[in-house]
Amino acid sequence: MESVDRRKLDLIAAAGLAVGGVGGLAGTFVSSAALRQELWLLDGVGIIVACGLLVMKFFRAGSDCVAAGFLVFGIGESLLVSGTAAGIAGSVPSFGGGVALWSAGLLLISVPKEFATGVRLIGIAASIPFALTALGIAWGQPWTPLTSPLPFFAYPFVVLTFGGWIWSLVSSSGCDPARP
Repeated sequence: MESVDRRKLDLIAAAGLAVGGVGGLAGTFVSSAALRQELWLLDGVGIIVACGLLVMKFFRAGSDCVAAGFLVFGIGESLLVSGTAAGIAGSVPSFGGGVALWSAGLLLISVPKEFATGVRLIGIAASIPFALTALGIAWGQPWTPLTSPLPFFAYPFVVLTFGGWIWSLVSSSGCDPARP
């Protein structure tokens, strides 16, 4: 594949992450349940597309752990999307599974040194409240995506992580694991 094609795919992945971050946060703050579901659906599709492209990018570059992290994160996002139509209360089981996979995916992506240290630290920090949320739901807590403090205050950390990934994808130095 030519580098121009890879650059375009990086930009598509960056756009998917941006749509995911903006749509996810916006959905958290709207009062209309129907609009929230639409925003979260858009958010989920953007993230899943981005993750699919990033799996291939990092796999081809030999960064198997990071590729696996994006695969796990994307699977987690698919669980979140699957619960969107069920509404807030009905989505709790798929939400719990989804954020558990988000947590694992964030760790797989953030531990290897493919991204800048600050981005990796924010990703690791984001994984912790999502793991705690998943455990709480598994132990019977009726936590929804809007429950505060967890998971509500974890979202800004994952969106900041997306911002770091986006910056890496679009910056001139880029996050190109194939570069020497």
